[in-house]
Parts: sequence; structure tokens; C-alpha cells
Amino acid sequence: MPITSRPSTGLSLVETVDPSPHMPRLVGIGLLAAALFSITFVLNRAMSLGGGHWVWSASLRYVDMAFLLTAWLLVRRGPRYLAAVLHLFCARLGFWLLAGGIGFGIFYACCCFATDHAQGWIVAATWQLTILATPFVLRAFGARVPMRGLIFLGFIFLGVLTLNIQRASTGSSVTQILSGVVPVMVAAVAYPVGNQLLNCAKHAGDEASVLLSDPVAAVLLLTLGALPVFVLLILLFNPPLPGVAQVGATALIALVAGCLATTLFLYARNLSRDPLHIAAVDATQAAEVAFALFGEMLMLGAAPPDLLGWVGLVAVIGGLIGFTFQSTEG
Repeated sequence: MPITSRPSTGLSLVETVDPSPHMPRLVGIGLLAAALFSITFVLNRAMSLGGGHWVWSASLRYVDMAFLLTAWLLVRRGPRYLAAVLHLFCARLGFWLLAGGIGFGIFYACCCFATDHAQGWIVAATWQLTILATPFVLRAFGARVPMRGLIFLGFIFLGVLTLNIQRASTGSSVTQILSGVVPVMVAAVAYPVGNQLLNCAKHAGDEASVLLSDPVAAVLLLTLGALPVFVLLILLFNPPLPGVAQVGATALIALVAGCLATTLFLYARNLSRDPLHIAAVDATQAAEVAFALFGEMLMLGAAPPDLLGWVGLVAVIGGLIGFTFQSTEG
């Protein structure tokens, strides 16, 4: 899930562009982004089944992201702009280590650890709990958040609960279930905490706010701040060196999910010029869970869920879609 800011829904009188594109086009772009995002869960599971250590699955992605984003800014913005971004990182080192370490480091390390103990699509479904956590995180930062749509958040929670009851019924131990759920719950809180720290810095009204309005620069700063977390994990767990397949898979995740999917999602969101279109684009991200499921079934030979699993899956996706559209009302 990318870091985004809600675009303006008003049209200037001097604008000559056409009204918002047709809904099918926006939904199509959003679904393509969701499919690319889902590759993260499928490939992380594939690396786990192939014997790759979860520490390398987490660490190598963000090393690749750091190189890709740095190259992007260098080519598109030039060396002076990149130097300004790096200077901001050094000038506020403590802040970026905190925001990046929590929002990217802890978040993704927990997701990769969970994939060792649960199928990728179940991790993807459990990850939707971040929608439930975000309003409470915002309130903890002092933001006033209307608690509309609680019934839909309840659907998401019950869906995740149902999925893990289904796992228990298929013979998974309590330890295995908790190892696949608790880390994702931690990740679901860590990600919005990192986002909100960034949001506070972006709206501080100082010179840094201009740089932070560029999402590529902001993601690079958070990525750099997360790298010490992965260095610490490597030192603590001392995992065996990754194989060529794992190195290639993490590079693919960084490129496809980290760059292409994020770009497509932001493109579709920026094309949207009213709350309904914005909600439709956001709601397409619920398809990540379904794409992850079908991806695992096709690529890894995973068994389809039973009836209880399908009920949980529909509850998670339906709750996310319902909450997204309901949040645009009023």
C-alpha cells in the first residue's frame, strides 16, 4: 500500500481538461495496480517455501528500493535535487530513523516473518486490519477522525478471524496461527504510524515541506531510514546468504510492487476528480487479497480455501469496499 495524499476534487475555472475519466478506466488501472501489489505476497511465500530466509526477503527489497528511487530522482530531478533530499535525511537523521524504521522497517519485516507461517493470501487478508488500525493511530496523534463505518471495519475484523478459524480447522497449531497473525497485526499499526509521522513533517510549514510533497522523495527518505532496521535483523539472526532466486525475486518485488504498482495507483487517484471516483480507485485495492489467492493457486499450487475460508475472504473484501465508499459520504 502506497503513501498517498487525497487530491483536490474541485476543478479550476481555467482548466481545459475533460471531466474525470470514465469509471471503468479508473477501476481498470486500480485493479492492475492491485494485481501488481499482490505479487509481494505471492513471491514472499514462494521465497519462504524455497528456503529463503525472511530477513533477506525483507532487507533486499528495501536495498533495491533505495537504489531504484535514488536513480529515479537523479535522472528525473537532477543531482542538485537528490543532494537536497539526502541533506534533509542527514539533517533530521533521528526523525527518519524513527519514521522509516517503524513505517517501513518493522512493517515489512513483520509481514515477511508472517509469510513463513501462513499462506500469502491469508497474510494479505490479515494486512487489511491496517484499515481498522488507522483511525485509532490518527486519534493518538491528535487528529479528529469521525468513526463512521464501524460496521464495515467489523466485517474486516470478523473476516480475518474467520480465516484463522478456518486454518485451525485444517490442523494448523495455535503457535503457527499466532505466528502468522500477530506480526501482521503489528505491521498493520506500524505502517500508519510511519505514514502519520511523515504527514506531520510534511505539514510543518518549513522548507522541508516542499521536498516532502514529492512522494518519490518521501518514500526514499523513509526507505533510507528503514535500512538500519534490516542491518540489525541481519546481525541478530545471521541468516545464510540468499540464493540467486531470492535476490531476483526481491528485485522484482521492488520494481513491480514498489515502483510500477505505486505509480499506477497514484496515476489513477490523481485522475479522479470527485469523491466517488477516488473511493472507487481506493476500493480496487481490496482485490489484492483475491489476486494473492489466485496467484498462489496458479504459481505455487496452493489449495483453494474451504467454505469457511471463502466466507472470511468475502467479509474482508466486502468490509474494505464498504468502508471506502462510506468514508466519502457527508
